[in-house]
Amino acid sequence: MDRSKFLDAIIENAIDGIITIDDKGIIEHLNPAALDLFGYSRAELVGANISVLMPEPDHSRHDSYLSKYEHSGQKNIIGIGREVSGKRRDGTIFPFRLGVSEIKFSDRKIYTGFIHDLSKEKASEEQIKSYTEKLEVKIRERTQDLVKLVSELEMAKENMRALFQKEKELNQLKTRFVSMASHEFRTPLSSIQLSASLIDKYTTRHDAASVEKHTSKIKNSINNLTTILNDFLSLEKLEAGKVEASAQAFNIISFAEEIAEEMQMMTKQNQHIIYEHTGTTAEVVMDSNLLRNCIINLISNSIKYSGEDTLIQFNTILKNDELILEVSDNGIGIPEADQSNLFEPFFRAHNTGDIPGTGLGLNIVKRYVGLMKGSIACRSEQHQGTVFTLTFQPGE
Repeated sequence: MDRSKFLDAIIENAIDGIITIDDKGIIEHLNPAALDLFGYSRAELVGANISVLMPEPDHSRHDSYLSKYEHSGQKNIIGIGREVSGKRRDGTIFPFRLGVSEIKFSDRKIYTGFIHDLSKEKASEEQIKSYTEKLEVKIRERTQDLVKLVSELEMAKENMRALFQKEKELNQLKTRFVSMASHEFRTPLSSIQLSASLIDKYTTRHDAASVEKHTSKIKNSINNLTTILNDFLSLEKLEAGKVEASAQAFNIISFAEEIAEEMQMMTKQNQHIIYEHTGTTAEVVMDSNLLRNCIINLISNSIKYSGEDTLIQFNTILKNDELILEVSDNGIGIPEADQSNLFEPFFRAHNTGDIPGTGLGLNIVKRYVGLMKGSIACRSEQHQGTVFTLTFQPGE
């Protein structure tokens, strides 16, 4: 086989498109691969300008490209590895990699373009790009899910901590309750039992003074037990949400005077309750039963934690639609370290000693005051006494 036929066979059977043009851009030859790639017949393209295979803007600029090349001084190969676009007969655009060789003859020169179709590579790239974008979206979604899960785990962890803390507090309350109940119930019951036995003894001796003394002890012990049971009952009702404030109009002066008279009968020897009212009016609208329980509890504490021959001051102040109640004494006072825990259930200050009490009273008072949309404050100094202040807007 001669050299010419050998080269023709290579060109005709090449898998890449090969196009030859003259120095004016006129197509002289195309191999079958190029014809298939662009969708034309040989007769349609031979003699046509190469720009017919180019989309805009290359279609309009092609002649200027050749002219520029002619005057640029560049030699041999131009456009190696360039990625350009081609235009098929049906108008569709496709990408290909272009290599152009300049071939000189004695009387003229031609350009041969080698065209490698990139459609499949581009489709693969787009598929990979699409897959990558979808993967990135998935990763973002999974990351968000992970962040959400971490947040939920942190919240669950916090809830667990809160539950453990609540359990710890409940255990502490249980311990306080058991300790308090074992002491507070046992002491008055023992006193009742002992006094009842002694009454039998003193009755046979006709010792009326001793009988009266122990009868009084029995009464006090029963009052203590009644107070404990009432506190438990009040707490149970509060916990069950069975207590609601029910407002009604009443005269605060007559209301407070009646309570002061009742509580005076429970005072120690030479203890006196002094009641005073400040204000030009006395009519209030609020829950009298809840308010009564609050005042009785506070005055009972003053009686209990103050000594004989002492004064307990009970004041009501009504001005500018605000009701202020104060109960003050000069009793044992509350240690500063205990004041922050004062309203916790079953809590008792460390200086109460053997003085009976459940540690529930102030907790109940605070919750009653809250139901009436009021506030409670305490000011106390050990060995100097205590002042409790309740503040309400009784017209609201």
